[in-house]
Amino acid sequence: MKMILTLLLALAQTGANSLPAVDVSASQLAQILEQEKQSGVTDTPIRTVDAGGHYLGIGLVHRPKGAGGAAARHDHVAEVYQVLEGSGTLVTGGTILNPAPREINAARGLPIGGPGIGGTAIQGGVSRRIGKGDMVIIPAGTPHWFSEIQEEIAYTVVRVDPGRVTKLQ
Repeated sequence: MKMILTLLLALAQTGANSLPAVDVSASQLAQILEQEKQSGVTDTPIRTVDAGGHYLGIGLVHRPKGAGGAAARHDHVAEVYQVLEGSGTLVTGGTILNPAPREINAARGLPIGGPGIGGTAIQGGVSRRIGKGDMVIIPAGTPHWFSEIQEEIAYTVVRVDPGRVTKLQ
């Protein structure tokens, strides 16, 4: 009986319901970063997969030194940043100034981070300088914005999408 239970347990764990792993190599990240620097693109989604009930995406973001760009709030998607190089002042929380719905592109559909609000800056919030090696978790619904980029910055972003509102790729 014990041998039958062991065999049934082994069969149940054979991976019939498992999902394939996705690899993103350091050389792929370096190539994408170089393409972003050359083209001026600031946020490249690399892969978004069904991770078993929710979507999980990996992207690479590059921002040049200077002003930080637009503020954003993603209604349903949380983000995790890990800085690869450079530094900037990241503001989270607070109130987005001049808020407007994030634009839906006819060809691409929803913005990379799903539906939400964009704006010109954030009033209030928590300001912190982040640099190489630092990680930040930004929960869904939390405004975020780089108020200044001290050194050209590049970071990976992991997007967690429990409502599956983003696009698989």
